[in-house]
Amino acid sequence: MKKIEAIIKPFKLDEVKEALQEVGVQGLSVIEAKGFGRQKGHTELYRGAEYVVDFLPKVKIEVVLADDQLDGAIEAIIGAARTEKIGDGKIFVSTIEQAIRIRTGEAGAEAL
Repeated sequence: MKKIEAIIKPFKLDEVKEALQEVGVQGLSVIEAKGFGRQKGHTELYRGAEYVVDFLPKVKIEVVLADDQLDGAIEAIIGAARTEKIGDGKIFVSTIEQAIRIRTGEAGAEAL
């Protein structure tokens, strides 16, 4: 089993969700986040004063899936989230040792 953590622009969330559903991903978690990478934030003008906005709004998507779904899910996220502008985000993949469904006690891939 693998866990995908994708940090994307908030307005791309619906597109990414739909793309993941099309490749068979059944569940995901979404967390509102703030952060910056190479773009290092930006400055805004408010009531005549300039403010540095270091942390930009982002959305973090977490998905745990079977190994054979990994490549399709990554391609779906990239295809739906890409704007070809700085700040499109990142995808991190890690291995999950165990998953357990609390309601039934199912473990492993059956718990997904």
